[in-house]
Formats: sequence, structure tokens, C-alpha cells
Amino acid sequence: MKVFITRQISQSGLQLMQDAGILFTQWMEKRDLQQQELIEICKKYDALISVGQDKIDKHFLHECRHLKTVAQMAVGYDNIDIPEATKLKIPIGNTPGVLSKATADIAFLLMLALSRKALYLHKKIIHGEWGFYEPTANLGVELDGKTLGIFGLGKIGFEMASRCVKAFDMQVIYHNRSNNIEAEKKLGAKKVSLDELIAQSDVLSVHTALTVETKNFFDYAKFSKMKPTSIFVNTARGGIHNETDLLKALNENLIWGAGLDVTNPEPMLADNPLLTMPNVAVLPHIGSATQETRGAMSRLAAENIIAASKGKRLPHLVNPEVYGM
Repeated sequence: MKVFITRQISQSGLQLMQDAGILFTQWMEKRDLQQQELIEICKKYDALISVGQDKIDKHFLHECRHLKTVAQMAVGYDNIDIPEATKLKIPIGNTPGVLSKATADIAFLLMLALSRKALYLHKKIIHGEWGFYEPTANLGVELDGKTLGIFGLGKIGFEMASRCVKAFDMQVIYHNRSNNIEAEKKLGAKKVSLDELIAQSDVLSVHTALTVETKNFFDYAKFSKMKPTSIFVNTARGGIHNETDLLKALNENLIWGAGLDVTNPEPMLADNPLLTMPNVAVLPHIGSATQETRGAMSRLAAENIIAASKGKRLPHLVNPEVYGM
């Protein structure tokens, strides 16, 4: 079995495939493959490990319908047309669970850095602007005892909430389609309506998937209903918030600040006004970027490839319907 990988990945996943007798090629250039390039390459391979946001749409899938699997090296798969893949009997894998703690760490980091304007003030030192001491300047806000709102309380949201409860004794509210019984029992989390979540949260942290329903979900209308002292954090997908509306809300002081590990588009342009605002902290989508987590992700992707090479069901499967179940 021959596998194409759209980025360089951790050695631990490569070793698993090598031990299983699978041949693989990694894309070594530091540029994104154009879709047609990727299609032409994949015609020479049996399977694909997609790393990043490769456009695996209807056109790609029909051109590469011979693929035994597409193993997404991420938990999210909004870049893949899952219904079409299922129609073509192409199993799609992902890497769930292993990045929850690392991504929650970044959400927590953004919340804390933003609450004290840490990244902005660090830039002032670099620019030689650490000058006269003013007791009323550069003031942040404290988090102790505040209300954390989670939009999409799954595994990552649970880890974020757990950190906030333990560190700052924060009260947790959340909005989900279903109840998170574990969070309610262990963290005292309370399920609320969307309107209550938006109105009551001192920190609103987004941990949902990007879908048709959640695209541009956090817009000007929703920001205008938040507390003027509130912090908005998004470590899920940039498309979930409307960036133009977020900038407008910040300029009008409708919310206190925003912490983003994801932007729309990515990468964010260097002249984006959000990057120079004192009440904004932006990171370059590094939620899963630890040696341990990226290694675990590469192993899960490899496990999916190995299963496909043996004609077995993927252990980390997005579309079980492909097997007629």
C-alpha cells in the first residue's frame, strides 16, 4: 500500500506504517498543494493522510475515488465532504481525543494572557515603550469567581472548564444540544439557553465544530448581547466567528477582548488591525502543537491507514455508514 502525506508528520506515526510494510511519501515543500496538484499526486497512491485543511470536496473525491481511505490528521473534518465520501464508499478517519488537553491549554492561555493584556504589553517592551509608571494604565481584569461559558461542551470544552474551575473557582455554564452529565457532576456545570450563555458569560469559550449551522455564528448581533466586560475565546475554527463583526464589536467596546487561536482566513495577514489592539491576543492555530499531541495524532492517523491496508474498519472513523452500518 502506498500512502501520500500532505505535510511532514511525527516520526512515531511513520514508524508504525513502516513496521506494517506501508510505503509512504511526505510532501516536503513548505507551501500548500493546489487541489489539482494533490489530485494528480493521489492518482499514484492508494491512500491519503491529509494534514491541515486540504480541500477534499466532491470534485476531489470523484477524481480520487480509488482511494482506500482518507486519514485526516485532525479532529475536525470540515474540509472534507463526508456525505460524498460515504456515497463513494471511502472511509474517512480523524484523530479524536488526543488533542483535548493541549487545545484546552491554549484556550486557557489565551484567556489568561488576554485578561492581563500580556501579549500587547510584551510588544510595548519590544518597541521601547516601557516607560513612566501610571497606576491607572495597562489594567487587566481578574478571573477569580467569574462565569465561564462554554459553547460546545465536549472533550476540549470539558478540559477548559476543568482548568478554570481548579485555577480560578469559576462558575461553568454551557450550551449544547444534549446534557453533559459528567461536567454537571464533576464541575457543577449548568446547561443554559444560548441567550443566557451569551448574556451571562464573563468568558465565552468556543469549542464546537464548524458546520453549516455554526459558520459565522458569532456575529455582531451576538457580540452586542454580551457583557461589555466579557472575553471571547475561539480555539475551534475561525469560520465560527465573523471577524469583521468581531473587530467592530471590539472597536465599539461591546466586549472587553478576544483571544483567538483560529482566524478567518488563515493565516491571518500581518496588517490585520486585530493584531495591534491592546485587548486582543492572537496565536497561529497552535492548539495541538505539542510534541506529545502531534505524535499521538500521527499514530492515530497511521492506525487508520494500517486498518485500511488490511481491509479492516478504521479504528478512528468519521463515517461508519460507509461500512453499511
